[in-house]
Amino acid sequence: MSGQLKSLPRSCPLGVCDGSGWISNPDDSVSPCDCRERRIQQARTRGVRSVLPEKYQGVSMDRPPLADMARAPETRTSVEAVAQFIAELRSNIAEGRGLWIEGGVGTGKTTLAMLVSKTAIEQGHSAAIYSLPRLLARIRRTYDGGAGELSYLEFFRRLTSVDLLHLDDLGAEKRSDWVLEQLYAIVDERYASNRSIVVTTNLQLAELEEQIGERTVSRLVEMCETLVLYGDDQRYRIA
Repeated sequence: MSGQLKSLPRSCPLGVCDGSGWISNPDDSVSPCDCRERRIQQARTRGVRSVLPEKYQGVSMDRPPLADMARAPETRTSVEAVAQFIAELRSNIAEGRGLWIEGGVGTGKTTLAMLVSKTAIEQGHSAAIYSLPRLLARIRRTYDGGAGELSYLEFFRRLTSVDLLHLDDLGAEKRSDWVLEQLYAIVDERYASNRSIVVTTNLQLAELEEQIGERTVSRLVEMCETLVLYGDDQRYRIA
C-alpha cells in the first residue's frame, strides 16, 4: 500500500483529503477518499492511449451519424443493442462482457465503439483505445528501450489491466507469427482476468479466424456480444 501512496499526487483534486488518498475519521480510523480510485485509474492508464481521437470526442446518439443510423432500418437494431450495452455498462465492465462489431467499410462500427469507450471514460473507468496497426506499432516501440519508454512487460500489464480495451480494425494488420502471438497474449490475458474488450472488424468470422487465429477468435466470441452492421458507406452519404 505504501508504494501506491508514494506514487499518488500530493494534492486532492476533490479538496477532501490531505493528498494521501485517505481521510482521518474522528475515531482515529481512516477511510479511502473518493480521489484515491480516480488516481489509481489514472496510474493504470499512464503510457497507454486512453483519450478518444478528436474526431470522436463529440460522438452522441443525438448527433449524426448515430442519430441517422438509429432511424435507418439496416442499422437500427445494432444501434439499439449498443445503447442497451451502454445503459448497463457498469455491470458489463464489472462482469467482463464486451462487444464485437462487424460490418463493411464506413458502416459506423468505429463510431459506435467510440461511444462505448467515451461513456466508459465519463463513468470513471480506465480504458485503452487503439486501432490494431497503431497498437502493434506501439508494442514494437517497447523493444527499443528508449529513455522514458515503458518496457514490453509493463506496457502489456497496463494494456491488459485497464477496465476496457478498445481495438479498432481487427484483421487490418499483415498476418505474421509475431502478430498472432501478440494478439493471442492480449486477448487471452483479458479473457482469463474477466476484463471487457470492444473490437471492430471488416471481416466475417471465418475470415477473421484465418487472419488472427482460431484460438483468439474463440475467446473473443465467448467474451463479446456480436453485432453485424449492414448498409452503405456512411462517408459517401456525408460527401
